[in-house]
Amino acid sequence: MITAVDLDVRAGARLLLSGAAFRVAPGDKIGLVGRNGAGKTTLTKILAGLAQPAAGTVTRVGSVGHLPQDPRTGDLGITAGDRILSARGLDRIVRELRAAEVAMAADDGAMRAYVRAEAEFQARGGYPAEAEAARVAAGLGLPDRVLAQPLGTLSGGQRRRVELARIVFAGHDTLLLDEPTNHLDADSIGWLRAFLASYRGGLVLISHDTGLLEATVNRVFHLDADRAAVDVYNVGWRAYLAQRETDDRRRRRERVNAERKAGALLAQAGRMRANVNTAVAARNMARRAERMLAVTEPERRTEKVARIRLPEPAPCGRTPLTAMGLTKSYGSLEVFTGVDLAVDRGSRVVILGLNGAGKTTLLRILAGRERPEAGLVVPGHGLRLGYYAQEHETLDAERTVRENLAEAAPQLTDGEARRILGSFLFSGDDADKPAGVLSGGEKTRLALATLVCSGANTLLLDEPTNNLDPASRHEILEAIRAYRGAIVLVTHDEGAVEALRPDRVLLLPEGAEDLWSPGYTDLVSLA
Repeated sequence: MITAVDLDVRAGARLLLSGAAFRVAPGDKIGLVGRNGAGKTTLTKILAGLAQPAAGTVTRVGSVGHLPQDPRTGDLGITAGDRILSARGLDRIVRELRAAEVAMAADDGAMRAYVRAEAEFQARGGYPAEAEAARVAAGLGLPDRVLAQPLGTLSGGQRRRVELARIVFAGHDTLLLDEPTNHLDADSIGWLRAFLASYRGGLVLISHDTGLLEATVNRVFHLDADRAAVDVYNVGWRAYLAQRETDDRRRRRERVNAERKAGALLAQAGRMRANVNTAVAARNMARRAERMLAVTEPERRTEKVARIRLPEPAPCGRTPLTAMGLTKSYGSLEVFTGVDLAVDRGSRVVILGLNGAGKTTLLRILAGRERPEAGLVVPGHGLRLGYYAQEHETLDAERTVRENLAEAAPQLTDGEARRILGSFLFSGDDADKPAGVLSGGEKTRLALATLVCSGANTLLLDEPTNNLDPASRHEILEAIRAYRGAIVLVTHDEGAVEALRPDRVLLLPEGAEDLWSPGYTDLVSLA
């Protein structure tokens, strides 16, 4: 259970929540919603104990599992299976068992070490727990071969699945999940929905997946950034949407009535103010009008949406980017081999493959961020490359929003940079925030803003719709539709593929290339 009392939450100088009080009890399944930048990610970090509130207290009873938007682990050398088992302290014991098994072949005295390790292993759940971890991993699309690989060899999507599997396997009393369906295929999303629907602990869920919210939550916390408040709805998702619409109509009606009455009072006060005998009464009447407006809830403002437009592509030759015979391995693990790809001017290519097939790795190689074991990437005449990374690695977390944009487009004046940032909803002090404190949606907007200034004629886009609210997602899809340069796209989002209108598809790890046909659409959500 988590209890928050008189909670103030800030992002830099900006107040996101003031005096909030709420409780997350066993059986509460809370959808935490609000526009990008409203403080959802910051609040979950505070609830998890990873950040401190500006004021107020958070009390935790029982264990809390937290899945951030960009889960990272320091030791990339351990296997994915050991990372999941570490949630219950089983990874160390399993390693000791393996070492003792090897030692027993050469040393009879190693038997005692093996017996001790096995006794501790059994005391912590033993083989049934190991089987449970494997079932959770399989449900999230992590087969045995992936569990045996070091974390450093896995894709960003696979590592995120490992962290989600670890949290589920841990059996926490309360779960705080920030966009848990990012990088999941349709089958894994179905498994997660079923798990969360039957989960008996407390749950706080941030997600733009309305299907997941509808199937899971029984309460909704709406963060209203304009009022620095949290509105609590003790109903499920559909009822919340209906109730919020009703609340908005009530606010509008009450505000209109209050403004009409206040306007009449102010008009009367204006007429009475000139007369000495009625001047005091006029001032009192004006104060009454001001109080009337002050105590009436303001009408909820329409949420701003970033105006996303991709760059006008710079002139280039017929084939601005060519890859020949690309091969990538991690140690003895071969990811793909002999991949050829010619990206012609204005062409639109979608890359499909299961998680771990090397889609992100191929984009990183094309972008010059990683080196292949064999093969070449050949820039064509006039190539200007723009790369959007799903893990936002193109952003410098230590630099401010404005400094990141200046790094990408040094030709811009400060005024031009601030104007562009404003169109992406970074106004005023927001432009001076370090990129490291941004939410996932804000990082997505900043990364897209850097592309706008690039003049790129060839874009490499890796999951560009992740972390975006529906309105912002619509904007980026429209921008993809309108862009006149070449695009190479990796995505699980069928809407993104529809907006791209691809002419070709590259299938990994085989490296087979084909003309796009509607028959490939079913592979997108499974990829």
